[in-house]
Amino acid sequence: MYVVQSFIAGKRGQLQADSPIQANSTAHARAVAQRLAVRKALVVAFQREGDPKTGEWEDAKLIDAFGAVPDEVREMERI
Repeated sequence: MYVVQSFIAGKRGQLQADSPIQANSTAHARAVAQRLAVRKALVVAFQREGDPKTGEWEDAKLIDAFGAVPDEVREMERI
C-alpha cells in the first residue's frame, strides 16, 4: 500500500492531518507528494505492507517527505 499524508498548519503551529491519499506505486506517491508540497506544511509519502483483512501491518517505509519534516519521519527506514 502506498500512501501520501499531507498536513496543514493549525493553531499555534500544530499540524492537522488531511485525508490520506492512496497511490498506485512509489513513483505515483512521490509525484502526488511533490504536487501537494507547494501548498501544505508537511507531506509524507510512505509504503506499508500488510494484510488489511487482519489489520496487521509492518512498519511504514519512507518514500519522500517535504516541508517541516519532524525527526521521527527523518529517522524512518527508506525505500
